[in-house]
Amino acid sequence: MQGQRIHFAIIGCGRIAGRHIEAIKGIANATLTAVCDIDVERAKEKAEFGKVPFYVNYHKMLHAHPEINVVIILTPSGMHFEHAAEIMQQYKKHILIEKPMVMSLAQGHELQRIAQQLNLKLFPLYQNRFNKAVQRVKTAMHAAGELGKVRVGTVRVRWCRPQRYYDLSPWRGTWAMDGGALTNQGIHYIDLLRYLCGNIKRVHAKLATLGSDIEVEDTGVAILEFESGALGVIEIMTSARPQDYEASISCVCEKGLAVISGIATNVLQTFSPDPTQEKLASEDFPTVYGFGHNDVIQGVVNCLLNNARPYIDFDDGLETIKLLHALYRSDEEGGWVDLATAGDSKRLGKKDESLFDLYRTPAVEKSLS
Repeated sequence: MQGQRIHFAIIGCGRIAGRHIEAIKGIANATLTAVCDIDVERAKEKAEFGKVPFYVNYHKMLHAHPEINVVIILTPSGMHFEHAAEIMQQYKKHILIEKPMVMSLAQGHELQRIAQQLNLKLFPLYQNRFNKAVQRVKTAMHAAGELGKVRVGTVRVRWCRPQRYYDLSPWRGTWAMDGGALTNQGIHYIDLLRYLCGNIKRVHAKLATLGSDIEVEDTGVAILEFESGALGVIEIMTSARPQDYEASISCVCEKGLAVISGIATNVLQTFSPDPTQEKLASEDFPTVYGFGHNDVIQGVVNCLLNNARPYIDFDDGLETIKLLHALYRSDEEGGWVDLATAGDSKRLGKKDESLFDLYRTPAVEKSLS
């Protein structure tokens, strides 16, 4: 496999696309081939940055560039499933999906079925797992580590997203296309709570909409029980005013305390067993996106060229979606729910064809095939 390259294409040219382009540029054996967005100005901007062609129809892009191996899906959350399924079925491409991967467990299982049937790979994207602070705490949270086993894990995301943020696009703040504070802003922190502290057995959540005129939650709190018997607390909001205040994960363990904070879990704020580690394991991030996308792209390349195991399995990523939906199910039922039986939320990921139509890409003429 030496000398081969993995060709990437991007659909969805919002702000995060720039970070993906930077990551691809920095990885040996990775090439950005083309970008696509239904907004021509955004497509042009990212094409100029990546020095590649741009398209407003991804069908035309994939017909024009059969060498593409992996499509990175950065479209609005509610379109992830439809875009991924269509691109796998029609073009036989591997898929890398931004958070949240899918809007329901049912969608995730269907994507798995399609990928397995076509011998394709699905790569979830939780870049914050690769941060130095996160990896340092992960290493310490073993029986023989400096921290030992967790006793209480806590997530706090106290952010401000005013009404004007939700008014930027029709998909924002909707059950069909976005989800609320837990799904959009909180998903990375929910994932890291699982990643650091282990899988969760059951949850009890209460959600509310307190700061904006939207149909989804902007405030959520929950208590939870890990499979290990440890306990946890989740507090995630976009209703803080007038600014962002905190985003942190704390792990109270049998031998000490670790707190990770910063703009994107990049600062090891507290490491009680050895405070000298706090500076050593902290990073300065220029943006909230951090540097983890480089690791993600490298993992995709290693998997496809060298048959290496993916850095994050799709099943692992789907466990975070399961936890997310359990939080919504608990709020819907008004009590404790077990993750094993919670299933999909009655609200998150509901269908709204009129909204979906705003972001769908029309098929191309058969003469192009």
